[in-house]
Amino acid sequence: KLCGYLQKLSGKGPLRSFRSRWFVFDPRRCYLYYFKGPQEPLPLGHLDIASACFSYHQPEAGAAAAGDEPAAFEVHSPGGAVAVLKAATRQDMTYWLQELQQKRWEYCNNLDAAKRDSRTSPTPSDFSKGLVAKDNPGIILSQNASAERARNILAVETSPTDLVGEQAASQPAPVQASAINFSLKQWSTEIKNSMSSLRKGNNENRKSIFYTTEEWELLDPTPKDLEDSMALEEKRKHLAEGSKGRRLTGSAFPFDFGRIPHKARRPLKDMIGSSKNRSSSDSSPTEWCSGNGNKLVSELQLKYQSQQEELETLKKDLVSQKELVRLLQQTVRSSQYDKYFASRLCEGVPKDKLELLHQKDDQILGLNNQLEKLNLEKDSLQQEVKNLKCKVGELNERLGMLMETIQAKDEVIMKLSRQLSECEDSTSSPSGAVNSSMATCTNKELQELDRLKDNLQGYKTQNKFLNKEILELSALRRNAEAREREWQAKYTSLEAKLCQIESKYLILLQEMKTPVCSEEQSPAREVITQLLEDALKAETSEQPEQAFFKPHLVSEYDIYGFQTVPEDDEEEKLVAKSRALDLRSLSLSENREISAGVKWENYLASTMNREMMRCVELKNLIRSGIPHEHRSKMWKWCVNLHVKKFKDSAVPGYFQTLLQKALEKPNPASKQIELDLLRTLPNNKHYSSPTSEGIQKLRNVLLAFSWRNPDIGYCQGLNRLVAIALLYLEQEDAFWCLVTIVEVFMPRDYYTKTLLGSQVDQRVFKDLMSEKLPRLHAHFEQYKVDYTLITFNWFLVVFVDSVVSDILFKIWDSFLYEGPKVIFRFALALFKYKEEEILKLQDSMSIFKYLRYFTRTILDARKLTAIAFGDLNPFPLRQIRNRRTYHLEKVRLELTELEAIREDFLRERETCVEKRDLISDDEEDS
Repeated sequence: KLCGYLQKLSGKGPLRSFRSRWFVFDPRRCYLYYFKGPQEPLPLGHLDIASACFSYHQPEAGAAAAGDEPAAFEVHSPGGAVAVLKAATRQDMTYWLQELQQKRWEYCNNLDAAKRDSRTSPTPSDFSKGLVAKDNPGIILSQNASAERARNILAVETSPTDLVGEQAASQPAPVQASAINFSLKQWSTEIKNSMSSLRKGNNENRKSIFYTTEEWELLDPTPKDLEDSMALEEKRKHLAEGSKGRRLTGSAFPFDFGRIPHKARRPLKDMIGSSKNRSSSDSSPTEWCSGNGNKLVSELQLKYQSQQEELETLKKDLVSQKELVRLLQQTVRSSQYDKYFASRLCEGVPKDKLELLHQKDDQILGLNNQLEKLNLEKDSLQQEVKNLKCKVGELNERLGMLMETIQAKDEVIMKLSRQLSECEDSTSSPSGAVNSSMATCTNKELQELDRLKDNLQGYKTQNKFLNKEILELSALRRNAEAREREWQAKYTSLEAKLCQIESKYLILLQEMKTPVCSEEQSPAREVITQLLEDALKAETSEQPEQAFFKPHLVSEYDIYGFQTVPEDDEEEKLVAKSRALDLRSLSLSENREISAGVKWENYLASTMNREMMRCVELKNLIRSGIPHEHRSKMWKWCVNLHVKKFKDSAVPGYFQTLLQKALEKPNPASKQIELDLLRTLPNNKHYSSPTSEGIQKLRNVLLAFSWRNPDIGYCQGLNRLVAIALLYLEQEDAFWCLVTIVEVFMPRDYYTKTLLGSQVDQRVFKDLMSEKLPRLHAHFEQYKVDYTLITFNWFLVVFVDSVVSDILFKIWDSFLYEGPKVIFRFALALFKYKEEEILKLQDSMSIFKYLRYFTRTILDARKLTAIAFGDLNPFPLRQIRNRRTYHLEKVRLELTELEAIREDFLRERETCVEKRDLISDDEEDS
């Protein structure tokens, strides 16, 4: 399966860029579908490879042309549209181009054979299974041997990487540069939004400067900024102590997001000087110079430490004074409350109210004390945070100093290295300088030579590919021209034949108009005889080279292998040929309306990356008929849908085990199976002779089923069900299809010796006839016509040999998906289709004779389907089940009575001498 990741150029204007897409090649239509990802159900679009050409450009001189660099190629469509695709490596690009060329070549060469009969599909036959897939007649144009040899010579050997093939679906999509830029922009936008929200929540002293186009980092505050912020914080605390409620303030520690300056080279002295100035804020400075500088630094350090100790002492005194002030404030407030309560007591306030006020006051004091404690804890935590921030700032400062030191040392090392190399160059001889210059020139020339060789190889590969592309396009153009000439010859031959038929038809009309009195044979009879002979000629395979120049609208066999015109009866031949022409006409008219085919292709394209599931869309598509090229796949899927539980519980190789057992040990059903093999579908070429391939497959499936279900073993009718299934399915799938019909769809005892389930369904069908088609049912009752004698076989073999093949397979499409309710729908639809014609018949013999063949005269499958699934609604399955249960009891009761009568007869025969010679049919068979 050709699939994998490619980048597709899409978008408009400034948004035009490469986007990673998952590409899947569909060989049915030679389309290259592209999805957003491997798990997406619906494609974003497709490229028509059958009518496209390919090209790519060699990298310019000096550009990177390595195999691991992305490489772009172009797909040119007939309308002028150009799709630009980019592979992850040049190796992947070459592989994709080679594969797409090969797929286009195979598809276009197979197009002639498939389009010979417009009822077949241009799809290669290996996409179908069963007997029909191996019978795909057609004329393939002779290939140009020289063109094939040239294609093989010009082909470039290459192998795909991990980004091509089904295994690539489990890997992440390759990320291109544009996607990274786009994601960084999104991140920068999110960071900007978050920073703006942070600025709103902080005070005006917090600085936030953010740059998205350059490098940035978190810069630490200077010692001066720290001192200013601490002083400002102390002032705010003093102001907050005088107010009743405390306002929570944010930290005054400033953060400055700034740009990292470009690291230009600076002299070593400046670097050391800057480090000296900054070392004053470090708690443990590094010694940068010697002598007086070291003494000065140590003195400054001692002064700084003494000042720090004094500051700590003052802070402790301040805290103790604050605590003393707080206690004094509480004492004053309590004395004020006592004075207030004493005055109120003197005024005659009730004692209980005063006690309540004392309690409330105590509670307020307790809460105030708790609040004070929490505020103190908060202040201590803030102080701790401040200290930690100071430590972080000091560490960052030290880190910056060390980085600058390392940079300065690196610059000194580089400078000394340059001086050393200059000294060595100056002391070397002039000849050495000449040799080094010559060696440098030689290295440059060798590098240039390697680059030119790489470019030459790239141009050779490109030339090979373009020559192969031109060769293929020329060959395809010649094939298309030859195909056009042959079609033109075919249409000319058809026009000539039509003129001859019209001429004979006019002569016939003229002779029929003139009365003939003599007994001699008139010219009209000769004309009629000649017209009949021409009409009954069928296309044979004896002269395939004349197929285009002497075309026939009706082949000897249809696409399913059924004989279109019988060989025995002349009158039946004419009717069959007329019916085949009508079918051909309907098929041609349906092929003009491609809406159904497009819907199927779109649906199957949507299931490339996911499994199919039951849905309304799929049911409507199947009801309209599965296309010939997709029927094998869909039938197999429908069968697996119904027998999944059986297959899961079965051991591996279950069918082969049953078949081996049947071949080694014959069972009672083997004899009857052998007798019915050649009587299954004698009008189908796949089962017409003992050597036909279908006969052996039919035998294997029936024998295997007889061992799986010994209660049934074999029943006449099962052979036709299997024969139809084998036309589109392989042996094992046809076996499970038979299991689906007998054990899942149909009721029990449907194919047993008594055919109990079949008899019940005929009574259910009678009830539905009286409900859905009351006029026709009354007409049959009036003339005592038992139509169940005709419909019994419809239900038993699902309309095999009862309707034309096109309608038969469309019925089977819906039957395998929806189940047995479809049989009731189409049985009623057949009667409704011909209701008016049947009502015109006024005697039982003519009605019964008409019922025996009328289904073969129904050719319009679209109209019949509309009646079955539209006009007959509503059609609930529950109603059918209820009526089956009701009639099942009645039929069982009748069978019990018949069995009792049979036993009475046997006893009477044993006792009566005159009846001893009478035997039943069953005893005679045994």
